Amino acid sequence: MPTPAVPAPKAPAIARPAAADMRPPHPAGRPRRIAVIGGGPGGLYAAVLLKRLDPAREVTVWERNAPDETFGFGVVLSDETLGGIEHADPAVHEALRRDFVSWDDIDIVRRGTTHRSGGHGFSALGRRRLLQILHDRCRSLGVRIDFRTEAPHPDVLAAEYDLVIAADGVHSATRAAYARVFGPQVTEHRCRYIWLAADFPFDAFRFEIAETEHGVMQLHGYPYAADASTVIVEMREEVWRAAGFGDISPRESVERCAKVFADALRGRPLRSHNPAWTSFRTVVNDRWSHGNVVLLGDAAHTAHFSIGSGTKLAVEDALALAACLEEQPDVGSALAAYEEERKPVVASTQRAARASLEWFEDLELYLGQSPRQFAFNLLTRSRRVTHDNLRLRDAHFTEAVEREFGCPPGTPPMFTPFRLRGLTLRNRVVVSPMDMYSATDGVPGDFHLVHLGARALGGAGLVMTEMVCVSEEGRITPGCAGLYTGRQAEAWRRVTDFVHRQVPGTAIGVQLGHSGRKGSTKLMWEGMDEPLDTGNWPVVAASPLPYTPDSQIPRRLSRAQLTDIREQFAAAAWRAARAGFDLLELHCAHGYLLSGFLSPLTNLRTDAYGGSFERRLRFPLEVFDAVRAVWPAERPMTVRISATDWAEGGTSAEEAVGIARAFAAHGADAIDVSTGQVVAEERPEFGRSYQTPFADRIRHEARVPVIAVGAISSWDDVNSLILAGRTDLCALARPHLYDPHWTLHAAVEQDYTGPGAVWPAPYRAGSRRPRTGRTDAPRPRLTLGG
Repeated sequence: MPTPAVPAPKAPAIARPAAADMRPPHPAGRPRRIAVIGGGPGGLYAAVLLKRLDPAREVTVWERNAPDETFGFGVVLSDETLGGIEHADPAVHEALRRDFVSWDDIDIVRRGTTHRSGGHGFSALGRRRLLQILHDRCRSLGVRIDFRTEAPHPDVLAAEYDLVIAADGVHSATRAAYARVFGPQVTEHRCRYIWLAADFPFDAFRFEIAETEHGVMQLHGYPYAADASTVIVEMREEVWRAAGFGDISPRESVERCAKVFADALRGRPLRSHNPAWTSFRTVVNDRWSHGNVVLLGDAAHTAHFSIGSGTKLAVEDALALAACLEEQPDVGSALAAYEEERKPVVASTQRAARASLEWFEDLELYLGQSPRQFAFNLLTRSRRVTHDNLRLRDAHFTEAVEREFGCPPGTPPMFTPFRLRGLTLRNRVVVSPMDMYSATDGVPGDFHLVHLGARALGGAGLVMTEMVCVSEEGRITPGCAGLYTGRQAEAWRRVTDFVHRQVPGTAIGVQLGHSGRKGSTKLMWEGMDEPLDTGNWPVVAASPLPYTPDSQIPRRLSRAQLTDIREQFAAAAWRAARAGFDLLELHCAHGYLLSGFLSPLTNLRTDAYGGSFERRLRFPLEVFDAVRAVWPAERPMTVRISATDWAEGGTSAEEAVGIARAFAAHGADAIDVSTGQVVAEERPEFGRSYQTPFADRIRHEARVPVIAVGAISSWDDVNSLILAGRTDLCALARPHLYDPHWTLHAAVEQDYTGPGAVWPAPYRAGSRRPRTGRTDAPRPRLTLGG
């Protein structure tokens, strides 16, 4: 895992005036005098746009370096960014176009095998050339650039200018000066990298993996001129140290990198104008503006170079800032609009960049994959490229990956079967457990029959119940379903009979759990996690710690009570087997009773059931063993875990893998990998498929099948995750609330008909998209003379 967020690194010192605590004012109207701190692409382009929009403006740029002094070599810009530049300033776009190098292919090279994927579309040029173009444009418009000059303190500039644009980079002195306002968080990551260049052009974007005696190293390379390529060499910190890079000169580092990647370089040398190894830092700010001072580019945010986004984001910031200043009546409104517009876009890019960065950090996990699946995994690592759009870009490559995976012709990965013990699922889609809070005295009724029956009719390979409680005291709410009486078991039999009779081939599973300290609360829609107004029952836990300040303080369980609860789980499992469930999942996640034993934040015991990692595992494993002993041998068992608590001091990535290994060793057939909900003060990092990396790690390190869950919402995501080998099954919750027939509709949308998606006979007439009204007008076909 990356190191925790830390304060921003020390920025270059700048003199602070006496009145430093004064908040800069918001000038009325549009800015006439503009100061730009930093002469990188983002700052220069902002200066160009603002001067072009109003030639009467006074725009001054301060750049501490010489005109041709810069880091890196090449810059990659997307078609979308170039389109924005063309619309805003055709002169800059035309100058860029003349120097761009364009290509379509990506090469992934590993163990002597190259897999090429086409149709991606890249454009790049030299960073120095980009700066020259922007310098020339600034001069032609009358923008003043002061090279080799430190900018005055932002307080001074804010008092003298209407607008101050801080484009002073990742080590922004402006951000540091107003850190209390901007609230920067800087996360340093686990790899070292160095920017280099080669004096020949690669013919594709090249990723090459070198498995050395010291560990894995990777090369990222791409052309930026007719005779030159950018080369970035990256490796984990421990590999960097083991290889001795920290003990040799920069020149020797460059030479050694050239030797490691001699094949990629065709025996040619590497060069660098300022070689230095560094660690990537992700920069996030709570706010981007303070009075009339605004952050832009790396000063506001960073995104890992593996998705080629730094200069792109800075240029897009400049475009958005200029537009907002033109559209809004004053500076304050414009800066608020700029932040509102750009923050979500940047956050999305940063999530993709973080996924890409962490994929490369953990690259060693995937060395066991075949070269072709490894290539697909690399291409889809950021989740920006998916199975479906990769199929559009390069159908030949994608079909080859599918064939190797075992997909029959015309079968998407999600519709391939998967076997767990004696149960074969006809596809990889799981209806995730979702608490419905609609039972009476723990008895599932008509609602459960319709709810679960509808999802079973909808085509998923496995339909899971909500968490079914093993005792009356183990309920979360009065509306929770149970399996602690014969009457409840009979009611569940009605549900399983319906599924098996009406949807043969669809499996139904039960999730067993105990609420622990999160019990005796209101129904979700009446007040989630809030204690009942009346009728509360005592709650129990590993340690007497309330979930929230308003929650009950749970009783610490004694050894005798632990034995009783273990037997309750076993009795519920016995009833579940008689009720006809095909699979049983033990709920050890989300802060409920068994999860509370696993997390060091909620288990403070000093006896045999607390303290060390092994002791915290003891009771959940005892319960698992008791359940497995009564659950039929041919039927599979899975375990849901929280792979992180999203809180400092909680379950670590290594412990999550250890938990999975322990349950697998005791007979678990798969691990259902969720996260969080263990402590109320958690800070989850939400985003698309945000929990999948935890499942991915467990699958590859613990060597156990996994179920991925968490913000997986599209069939394209499911196909991508399955084919890349990051998970075996995908569990979806909310999409199945929105559309009970989500899986069957996914089949229709992919033109798939086959054994992985069988329409129930009464529904077959609806197995095609409904026709809609025509919206096309007749096209002219004849041209008649006058």
